[in-house]
Amino acid sequence: MSDTIPLGDAPPKDLRRTIGASVVGTIAEYYDFFIYGTASALAFNKVFFPEVDPTVGTLAAFSTYAVGFFARPLGGLVWGHIGDRVGRKKALVFTLLLTGLGTFVVGLLPTYDQIGIWAAVILVLVRLVQGFGVGGEQGGAVLLTAEKSPPGKRGFLASFVQLGSPAAYLVPTGLFALLTTQLSEEAFLSWGWRIPFLLSLFVVVIGLFVRLKIDESETFEAAKETEAKKPEAKEVAPLKVLARDHKRELFGGLFTKFVEAAVFPFYTVFLVAYGKEHDVDGGMILNAVMIAIACELVAIPLIGRLTDKVGRRPVYLTAALLNLVLVVPAFKAIESGDMAVIVALLIAGLALGHAGTYAPQASYFPELFPARARYSGVSVVWQFGSMIASGPFTVVASALLIAGDGSWTWVAVYVAALILVSVVALFFMPETAPGKRGGVEYADWGPAAAKSRPAATTTSSSH
Repeated sequence: MSDTIPLGDAPPKDLRRTIGASVVGTIAEYYDFFIYGTASALAFNKVFFPEVDPTVGTLAAFSTYAVGFFARPLGGLVWGHIGDRVGRKKALVFTLLLTGLGTFVVGLLPTYDQIGIWAAVILVLVRLVQGFGVGGEQGGAVLLTAEKSPPGKRGFLASFVQLGSPAAYLVPTGLFALLTTQLSEEAFLSWGWRIPFLLSLFVVVIGLFVRLKIDESETFEAAKETEAKKPEAKEVAPLKVLARDHKRELFGGLFTKFVEAAVFPFYTVFLVAYGKEHDVDGGMILNAVMIAIACELVAIPLIGRLTDKVGRRPVYLTAALLNLVLVVPAFKAIESGDMAVIVALLIAGLALGHAGTYAPQASYFPELFPARARYSGVSVVWQFGSMIASGPFTVVASALLIAGDGSWTWVAVYVAALILVSVVALFFMPETAPGKRGGVEYADWGPAAAKSRPAATTTSSSH
């Protein structure tokens, strides 16, 4: 069922606090996850896999990076169910603790020189714990904010949560850039790489503090009240609701996730490693990445606002096509070794291409699913899409590079194929922005929305 809602509702009083808490909490979560990707490109091939060829060692390091992504879908299923049944806030507190403590432990791990292959084994186990925690994070954070946002401004306000991910990448990237330029290679590989992991403890404490301050979603609370009056509704698990009534949204949303999930590690992780293989200074590329991500932080809310005006799908599709056009120029830019060219390419790729697919997700994915199964729906789309497109990305891309004797041709084909999956999926997906649907929600937004709107404007229809 869908709802007609007034597009000009005033934001709830605690909305700014919820946005701030969600952003800080997401920064804490993804800081923990992204420092591993940067460390994989700069140090882990030598710290944990020193007995193999450097290129193969990089591939092995990226493999342990990918492991975390394969634990994310399980986390999405578990935390999605908890978020729909127990509460959004409770799920988000536990995911923060799991991810953060796992990252701190990485900073304490012994290396290959100390305990041999067991160092890599322990690293993989920690990555599994991190992935399980992250599996319920981003979907829950955007969901909590989207449910508290006025419909006419939902794309804009919910997109602020998306700032957490690029900001979380910016902080550890800056730390690693500083460490690699200020420390000798010997000092960096001996102890310098541990510093960003150990600092995660402070990030987690801050994130936990602000996350405990936010209130539970009113939509969730109202849905719980409705379930209490209709016990038979509670007997149907959220995942069963999705499988029975929302297959199109579930699979379509998953496929639309591919482009964003693939291009972020392409621009920020793989191209750093590719540059090093071509004797391009890794520190310079990291600086270029930081400049581009700083631009993306400005672009995300602007693009979110644009989705309220013109719709989620047109913005998403345009950005997906831009990413497709930029695949080959990305390799050419890195090979040029020209800082200005690399910065320009990465700004186009991250601040326009990635942000243009990432910002709409904060409102688009929650709007696809009904309140009683929304956390599960968003988490399944988010995490299974990430597992398929992002999890093995650096491993597959590195393997294709090796198989092609250093040629980027097959890597470009791989990236383009993932983007095209999303492009095709978007043609079959619905528009969900209330402003483009005459004030009508695509899916049942929940009792809280119905309770707050004037009776004279209320109608309902099915999708």
